[in-house]
Amino acid sequence: MVGSVEKYLLEKIESESAIHITLIDPEKVTPPQASRVASKAKSSGTSAIMIGGSTFASTTHLDNVIRAVKRTVKIPAILFPNNVTGISRHADAIWFMSLLNSVDPYFLMGAQVLGAPLIKKYGLEPIPLGYIIVGDGGTAGVVGKAISVPYNKPKLAVAHALAGQYLGMHFIYLEAGSGAKKPVPPEMIRVVKCSIDVPLIVGGGIKSRRQALAAASAGADIIVTGNIVENTKVKRKVSEIIEGIRSRRA
Repeated sequence: MVGSVEKYLLEKIESESAIHITLIDPEKVTPPQASRVASKAKSSGTSAIMIGGSTFASTTHLDNVIRAVKRTVKIPAILFPNNVTGISRHADAIWFMSLLNSVDPYFLMGAQVLGAPLIKKYGLEPIPLGYIIVGDGGTAGVVGKAISVPYNKPKLAVAHALAGQYLGMHFIYLEAGSGAKKPVPPEMIRVVKCSIDVPLIVGGGIKSRRQALAAASAGADIIVTGNIVENTKVKRKVSEIIEGIRSRRA
């Protein structure tokens, strides 16, 4: 069954070919700062706000950040949890994700078992997501104990992505890691997209219009950026990324 937030994302992808989502790391912002970032990102054309980080632990602060975001914008607030502490009753939906290339069963299924009752209790919309760390992987790769897929092994990324799809994941996410020096290569995006039948999300290391255009042109359905909004030039940077995504259609 497809929930309202997932339906919204699918309809946006259908109408716009590729969309942008802004990632806010609650560990790095106060609630007022999160509110300002969300407002500027929305005015620049972002389609949703993802909220989560690799090391965050304070659920009270997470709740306050999400409430601030939801008071400010009327686009979906989607949790991007690193652990059960990344779950909040105040969000609209949650990426119910499995780190497909982790060597730790906790990140494959353990955290999901612990979190599922909370998601049910809070009435959050779960969106099944196959999460794959590639390249350096950043903090997410270290914390999640992932065997990262090398940039020059696109067929290995395909194998992971297909496994995620066949396990029932509704979205596949190729993650280069927060602040990655290099984004996911277009060739890897292209072969994964050609091999799966579900939407493809790409994030990590995308900092420019050119990189956003390359990812969208290669087949990314959703492009996520986080680090670029952690400064005072949020509106300009998000606008630049979205211009790159939309120029794919030109």
